[in-house]
Amino acid sequence: MTQTQFHQFSSPAKLNLFLHIVGRRKDGYHELETLFQFVHYSDTLEIRATQSPEIKLLTPIEGVAEQDNLIYKAAKILQDKTNTQLGVEIKINKILPMGGGLGGGSSNAATVLMALNVLWHCQLSLNDLAKLGISLGADVPIFIHGFSAFAQGVGEKLTPQSPKEYWYLVSKPECSISTAEVFNHKELPRNTPRLTTSEIELKNCHNDCQTLVIKIYPKVAKLLSWLLEYAPSRMTGTGACIFSQFNSKAEALLIQLKLPPEVESFVAKGVNKSPLLAELEALREKTKLFK
Repeated sequence: MTQTQFHQFSSPAKLNLFLHIVGRRKDGYHELETLFQFVHYSDTLEIRATQSPEIKLLTPIEGVAEQDNLIYKAAKILQDKTNTQLGVEIKINKILPMGGGLGGGSSNAATVLMALNVLWHCQLSLNDLAKLGISLGADVPIFIHGFSAFAQGVGEKLTPQSPKEYWYLVSKPECSISTAEVFNHKELPRNTPRLTTSEIELKNCHNDCQTLVIKIYPKVAKLLSWLLEYAPSRMTGTGACIFSQFNSKAEALLIQLKLPPEVESFVAKGVNKSPLLAELEALREKTKLFK
C-alpha cells in the first residue's frame, strides 16, 4: 500500500424504524428506545493516510468550519487517543441531506474512525471506537458496530435485531430540523413506557418526535399526510425525512415519480448490515499483502 493511495468507503444512512423517549437524565440527555436499520444509500469518503500529522479536509462543507466538522473531530479524537504521528487527507461526496434525521454526520464520523483505525494501524476494538464515537454523537456507535439493533440509553446500548429489509422511499420536504430544538422543546413527550426486546412490533410503535415536528413544521405535516395515502410512512429521528415502506423497488419508484418537484427523495433497500463492514474487511486483507 502506498502513501499516495486513496481508499473509498461508504457512509450509509440509517432509519429509526421507531423512536420512543422513555425518560430524561439529570445531565439533560434523553433516554431512548429505538430500532435502527441501515439503508443502502451512502455518502462516499475517500481517505488517505499521510506521514505528516496534519488532518486535511479536501472538500469542506459550506457553512461548517473545519474544526466543527464531525469528520475532522473523528480523526482528531482518534489521533489524540492513540498518539499516532500519522495524519490524513479526506474527501467526501455528500449526497445524504443535512438536517434530515438520517444520521449523515454521525455516519461520516463513524466511517472515519473505522477506516483510520485500519489505515493508522491503531488496532482499537469496536467497543473502544464506539466509546470514542459516543462523544461525537449518540448515533455514532450504531454506525461503528454496523448491524441493525434495538438501541437503549442515549443510543449506546445495542441489541442486534433483524427487521424485514423493505424497500423505502425516503422523502425530505424543503426544511431542515435542529435535533437540539426538538429535544429541548417543552412539548416533547418524555414518558413513553419502556419495551422489552421481545415486545417489538413496529405496528405498535411510533416516533415520539413526529407529533411535535408536524405541529411546528407544516411542510413535514403536509408531506407525511400525502405519503400515508400510498404506504405506511413515518418520520425518522427528529426529521425532516420521512420513510415510506414498500415491498418492491418498482412500487417505491412509482410513488417517487408522483412527489412534488421541491421534495428531495431517494429510493433504497433497507439492510441489516452496513456495507462499510465488507469494505473494511477487504482493506484489511489488502494491507496484509503489503506487509
